[in-house]
Amino acid sequence: MSLEIFLQTLASGVLIGLIYALVAIGLTMIFGVMDIINFSHGEFLMFGMYSSFWLYALYALDPIFTLPLTTLFLFGFGVMVYKLVISKIVTAPMVSQLFTTFGLMLLFRGIAQFFWKPDFRTVDQSIVSGSVQIAGFQIGLPQVTAGVGAILITAGVYLFLTKTKAGAALEATAADKDAARLMGIDSQKMFALAWGIGAACAGIAGALLSTFFPIFPEVGANFILIAFVVVNLGGFGSIVGALIAGVLVGVIEVVGGFLLGPQYKLAIVLVLFLAVLMFRPQGLMGKA
Repeated sequence: MSLEIFLQTLASGVLIGLIYALVAIGLTMIFGVMDIINFSHGEFLMFGMYSSFWLYALYALDPIFTLPLTTLFLFGFGVMVYKLVISKIVTAPMVSQLFTTFGLMLLFRGIAQFFWKPDFRTVDQSIVSGSVQIAGFQIGLPQVTAGVGAILITAGVYLFLTKTKAGAALEATAADKDAARLMGIDSQKMFALAWGIGAACAGIAGALLSTFFPIFPEVGANFILIAFVVVNLGGFGSIVGALIAGVLVGVIEVVGGFLLGPQYKLAIVLVLFLAVLMFRPQGLMGKA
């Protein structure tokens, strides 16, 4: 393998890894604040993709321009799901929580299949279509745009958590819910905010992916499993860990798939997942 091909493969791995990180950040935030594993998180990504697609198909609005609308829609949708469903099982046993979010996953997929059929759809022409030349080799402009967008959103979420009062309240709730409640922090509002931000992150990732990835009801399944690997590798509740782990998983998946064959990409990621569980179950940035 030539150096040029290796660098191009490496760049592709980094870019898709940034998308994995953005999806995982929403997942790890929900877990960090509420200790709930959200199996329906991939369906928020799917709804983000469909939101971008239908705005493009019906009104000729480019997915990049509709990102604010997609973000607001998924944030509101995430808050609604929390208030209508999740708030009822916050104090329930973990098994009940797992079955509830798994049931939501099946419900959302069923809704998508009922209304939009299991057909594959694509955004044919976007303002970011084509390719760009970087350091002498070609990379798809949609992938570059998605990677840059993922970095910006990740940085925005990190700054929100570390520089704002609402972010500090989220961090306090994640650290100790009872102590946060005694300090006057409304845990229910924080839980709803965490679900809203988590859904918005997945929705933004879906909107960015819609410019180059096929859109269909089960698309979330392609990303949620890897997102769980990223969250586990980075450390549950760690935003920085999710970013580092997302890039690492993306590089390992793409480079490993190139060297061993694309049919082994998922197997390589799962082997990494098992290795982390065995030797460092708390993840890279998790506390021992």
